[in-house]
Amino acid sequence: MTILVPILTVFFAFALDLVFGDPKNKFHPTAWVGTIVARLVPFAKNQNQTREKIGGVLVTVFASALVAALLFSYDYPMRNVSDVILTVIAVLIGSLLLKTTIAIRGLEKHGNLVMESLSTNNLEEARSRLSMLVKRNTKDLDRNHIISATLESISENIVDGITGPLFYFGVFGLPGAFVYRTINTIDSMIGYKTALFRNVGWFGANCDKVLNYLPARITGLVMILAAVLVRADWKNCLITMRRDGKNTESPNAGYPMAAMAGALGTRFEKINHYTLGNGTMILGESHFRSAVLLMKVTGILFCVLVTIPLVILLSYLGWWIHV
Repeated sequence: MTILVPILTVFFAFALDLVFGDPKNKFHPTAWVGTIVARLVPFAKNQNQTREKIGGVLVTVFASALVAALLFSYDYPMRNVSDVILTVIAVLIGSLLLKTTIAIRGLEKHGNLVMESLSTNNLEEARSRLSMLVKRNTKDLDRNHIISATLESISENIVDGITGPLFYFGVFGLPGAFVYRTINTIDSMIGYKTALFRNVGWFGANCDKVLNYLPARITGLVMILAAVLVRADWKNCLITMRRDGKNTESPNAGYPMAAMAGALGTRFEKINHYTLGNGTMILGESHFRSAVLLMKVTGILFCVLVTIPLVILLSYLGWWIHV
């Protein structure tokens, strides 16, 4: 199969997300994965901690293997496509599939909802909408901390919803992008250190940490270049990422968040947990718009500088898993 197919697939998937966003939840592959995980978790629960951890391993492995098998079943017949019409079809289907792992417009949409509530000084509604984006308790947050949490969520999800899937597509094709999103979904559902999920979710949460290690750090570096292009403070972006990237409990989330805080000249704060950046804490609509622009430019640059070169290099070496 021509190398143009995965390259075109990446760009069309990116464009589709920018223009159309996500399909309704019931049609989204992530929703299907969530349903599968929700049905499997009760079988993994056990009074014995060791057995419950093993159950969590089986949930993660089964869900990931099922997703990988489905994508490989599509991938295999596409490997030797040479006919022009079939190639076009392969690009279209591949783009639609890859697009479902990307959430650029979705992140902007949810952030807009929070900012719209703040524009009418409806803090209760803004807190409620923010709770759909973040795991923290939002009921007592003031205006600036609501905006801070919104920008932090956008920053962290640049990896989860854009560059992470694109990185693993570059290495493993569609199966890689989908398995990454499956692990990410499992972590968001059961990867909590609570009595309910501590054992059953530990394996999925740690898999997510491992998978995000490289994408998070590469994304932080790409954000520095994006900051140059959008005329943000790229020097402070670099300094803040290096200084504060390790301040978060997550070993990965701090890098894109600190980079964003530095680029915007702001300070992100999760009360009693971390502070990123040493800029202003008086945040507004302009900071949100700048964050969205930086997110989009980072995604485009990641495609050009990371995903496509990975596809070309690994294809040249004969190691790449075809789209």
